[in-house]
Amino acid sequence: MRLATWNVNSIRARVDRIVSFAERESIDVLAMQEIKCKPEQFPYERFEAAGYHVEAHGLNQWNGVAIASREPLEDVQHAFAGMPGFQKGHVGDDAPHEARAISALVGGVRVWSLYVPNGRSLNDPHYQYKLRWLEALREATRAELAVQPDLPLALVGDFNIIPFDEDNGDPDIVEGVSTHVSQPERDAFFALETAGVSDVVRPLIPSGFTYWDYQRLKFPRNQGIRIDFVLGSRALADAMTGASIARDERKGESPSDHVPVVVDLDLSPEDDDDVPMIFG
Repeated sequence: MRLATWNVNSIRARVDRIVSFAERESIDVLAMQEIKCKPEQFPYERFEAAGYHVEAHGLNQWNGVAIASREPLEDVQHAFAGMPGFQKGHVGDDAPHEARAISALVGGVRVWSLYVPNGRSLNDPHYQYKLRWLEALREATRAELAVQPDLPLALVGDFNIIPFDEDNGDPDIVEGVSTHVSQPERDAFFALETAGVSDVVRPLIPSGFTYWDYQRLKFPRNQGIRIDFVLGSRALADAMTGASIARDERKGESPSDHVPVVVDLDLSPEDDDDVPMIFG
């Protein structure tokens, strides 16, 4: 299975480019974030013509997530257990959910396409919402893997966190001033490891950015950041055979400000030499 994650920054504005990438790179499963449309506005026909099934979750022109797959998508979910909501000025724990998570079983793999809240600023209510959201994701992941420890589980998407200093090449993002690099955000990211998932791309690609702001020639100057990840369970990590960051997708006409992150998985069962042979 070739699995990719991509914050597409508006599916309707870039559908031809996105489908062309999926076809050219033989992507089996494409998790998308920031589709910026309601499900009824999603350009299903273009994907279906290329042989993909699609499930989309969007509530308005903001946020939104989707999964496209060559195989049928099963057990589709639009939120993980305990996922908090957000509404500016809302008091209480019953704020409406945003369209930030969608999940499906595909070929035995549980794939979550995630668009983690941005945080906006260190003193904004959205920052605390971001930390609560990540805490709930950790607990939901822990619970799922406790029940199914051998499940190939992939948490993929735009995490809006720069885990290490070397992942930050943008001089405008400064620790102590900016979101994405604060210690509580980094701690929340690393805490996902205690739930049973880890970054399966970094061991193969230790450096490389996945996002460059449109402003101030950030891409030509390579002033990017690494915020798009594939976090996998032990079973998923064991199936890894390769990974890539499709940097060239930031080039050309009307690119997204993010690029795809791609992983290759060999999910075929291992031969068991201890199984006795039966001759008839």
